[in-house]
Amino acid sequence: MTARLARPRHNRVIAGVCAGIAERFGLAPFTVRLIFLLSCLLPGPQFLVYLALWVLLPQEP
Repeated sequence: MTARLARPRHNRVIAGVCAGIAERFGLAPFTVRLIFLLSCLLPGPQFLVYLALWVLLPQEP
């Protein structure tokens, strides 16, 4: 597990947020994307959290 949460420059679909989370926790990016899409079916601010992470997470060097 890496110590830093960052948006990777590879394996991105939109902004790299799900790929960054997957890398951080040692999961497959597809799994994190699927969990995110399924969570969007529930009420809550998931999309706003994604947008905030897109803005706040730094890109990988």
